[in-house]
Amino acid sequence: MNADTARLSYTQRWWIASRPKTLPAATVPVIVGTAAAFKDNVFQFGPALAALAGALLIQIGANFANDVFDYKKGADTAERLGPTRVTQAGMLTPGQVYAGMVVVFGLATLIGIYLVLAAGWAVILIGVFSILAALAYTGGPFPLGYNGLGDMFVFIFFGLVAVCGTYFVQAGTLGALAWWGALPVGFLATAILVVNNLRDVKTDRIAGKKTLAVRFGESGARAEYAVLLILSYLVPPAIWLSGAAGPAVMLAWLSAPLAWPLWQTIAHLEGRVLNKALGGTARLELVYGVCLAAGLVISRL
Repeated sequence: MNADTARLSYTQRWWIASRPKTLPAATVPVIVGTAAAFKDNVFQFGPALAALAGALLIQIGANFANDVFDYKKGADTAERLGPTRVTQAGMLTPGQVYAGMVVVFGLATLIGIYLVLAAGWAVILIGVFSILAALAYTGGPFPLGYNGLGDMFVFIFFGLVAVCGTYFVQAGTLGALAWWGALPVGFLATAILVVNNLRDVKTDRIAGKKTLAVRFGESGARAEYAVLLILSYLVPPAIWLSGAAGPAVMLAWLSAPLAWPLWQTIAHLEGRVLNKALGGTARLELVYGVCLAAGLVISRL
């Protein structure tokens, strides 16, 4: 641990461990799922707020798990290009981070109990599988992130499960609009992971972490990023044409000016500079999600 990190307070170290720049990936699905519920006239404030708290806690717990499990597997070294990992940097011990993970997932479970009372026993499946998947991403005998399954994991849990789950705890059922809204959210959340894996492709190869970027190379990762962005912007007109919502959903396209410079960075640069593209893609998802949610709300008015 260097002199700068040694001066950080205990609270600041946990804040770094929570990786706040990743939290839009947990927030956006709840925003879009809640807007879809509002559009379908099934919005409920209590379950929506609980879904947001639960999503944030699961995201933070997953970040703690990734921090400690990547350290133990040797994926995080002094050559790491991404944001600081507290275990690798010596700011917190593996035992502390593991304990923090248990506490955070425990709090998420308490929120889940309320949601079970509000929406029924199906919520248990959503919560249990979400926590298990968060642990399995970098932990266990077959870590998803180390075996090329991270992209599918993110699309399913940060797109389909998160958006549809948010809708379900308010409506007690699933509508077509929930599925539509889940698609672009999942695509953009996956794009965040693609940037992360593209940045780390060289160190991941050395660590034996077989992400899709490692399997298919940098050009494959860049192509995946482009496809994910294109698909995201095709969803709003599809929603409109399907009749699930009105033309206001095209407000999501207001975020498009943010996408082009990100693509230019991804297409031509590599290494540590991609940290900016990582944060930029998270911001793109947030702006896109807010604009799409606004369009869904306006469609009901």
